[in-house]
Amino acid sequence: MPKSTIKGLGFYVPENIVTNHDLTKIMDTSDEWIKERTGIKERRWVNDDKLSTSLMGTYAAKKAISDSGLDKNDIDFIIFSTLSPDYYFPGSGVLLQKNLGIKEVGALDVRNQCSGFIYGLSIADQYIKSGMYKNILVVGSEIHSGGLDKSSRGRSVSVIFGDGAGAAVVSATDSDSCILSTHLHSEGKFAEELAVIKPATTFWIDKIVKNDDESYFPYMNGNFVFKNAVVRFEQVIFEALNYSNLKTEDINLLITHQANLRISQYIQKRLKLTDSQVFNNIMKYGNTTAASIPIALTEAYQSNLIKKGDIVVLAAFGSGFTWGSALIKW
Repeated sequence: MPKSTIKGLGFYVPENIVTNHDLTKIMDTSDEWIKERTGIKERRWVNDDKLSTSLMGTYAAKKAISDSGLDKNDIDFIIFSTLSPDYYFPGSGVLLQKNLGIKEVGALDVRNQCSGFIYGLSIADQYIKSGMYKNILVVGSEIHSGGLDKSSRGRSVSVIFGDGAGAAVVSATDSDSCILSTHLHSEGKFAEELAVIKPATTFWIDKIVKNDDESYFPYMNGNFVFKNAVVRFEQVIFEALNYSNLKTEDINLLITHQANLRISQYIQKRLKLTDSQVFNNIMKYGNTTAASIPIALTEAYQSNLIKKGDIVVLAAFGSGFTWGSALIKW
């Protein structure tokens, strides 16, 4: 049975940098308040009307394909993870396919928000193991900035999120350098604790406009999300390690979804990991949801923080609630 490996990586972020000091000009907040609660110093927000979720994903995908050494026509399936698609429908996967000029391969959209890339990676891993596909493009891309409440009313959520895209080419291999396992979970009873409820099939745009409804902005029960996240992160990381009979000291690099630096630091402390075993970049980019893990993985890889034979653990938790992990031997 073939195994799967990450053959290429790439990411893209908008050029427009929005610092915490910039946010103090539009809402009642401060650099100290934001850093204390989230660890974020700056994020990227799109300021170009032509830049879409699928287009950012395209830029990241081109870099990943180039890094893999493959041609775009070697890609035989596309998985696109996002909570901020270009359109209500169709999904962004087919738009990415159009942008890349790839032949008529299948394109699947994944709507698992912060866990979207892990879910996409797991799907790619299973497809390759089954022999159905050989080279799968997995993309996470988000534009949050256009849908945030940037007034003081929405500051607790809006200061967290950034825009960006990351991509990976997942290919078949006979090598022991491969994805060892993936693990996926959800707990739908808490779906509304972190959500954008409207517009919806039961509540369309015209009603929102007429009633000045605020529920089209993201809602997050911050403390509740934090408490659940730290538990589920730890559980799903140990699930991955136990599956391969590994221990925390065997981890060369842990990359968690970049939701909040305080969550990442808490997990690091719980697992008794050194600073060299953990990679964070939320300070520069904020929470880019489905894009955060591929962006961080690419940066770590490009910074030579990952070498052949390393054990790399990816883990995510987010809206749904959904969570998951992937254990990789590089």
